[in-house]
Amino acid sequence: MPEKIIAGQTVTVDEEGYLQNPAQWNRDIAQEIASEMGIQLTDAHWKVIEFLRRDYQERGAVPGMRRLNKVAGIAIKDLYTLFPDGPIKKAARIAGCPKPTSCV
Repeated sequence: MPEKIIAGQTVTVDEEGYLQNPAQWNRDIAQEIASEMGIQLTDAHWKVIEFLRRDYQERGAVPGMRRLNKVAGIAIKDLYTLFPDGPIKKAARIAGCPKPTSCV
């Protein structure tokens, strides 16, 4: 697996830039990944990111849109506003989670 320096830390990533070890993640890394995507993180973004991380740690899978909507109470239209053009993929990458299996 390739390594990349993000926010001054060397992390292991896959060919698409997803962290291979979620334990290497921190908020500074999230900020830099988001910045590379042109996203300025707000409290609303952090709500999604923190839910993704918590749910992934508890269930071992990245939650999909439906779960974010039903369990976390985040409207689907808000997800598209916060993370345009592929909200789950972008949010998972920023959150240090693997690429969602539901995403091609």
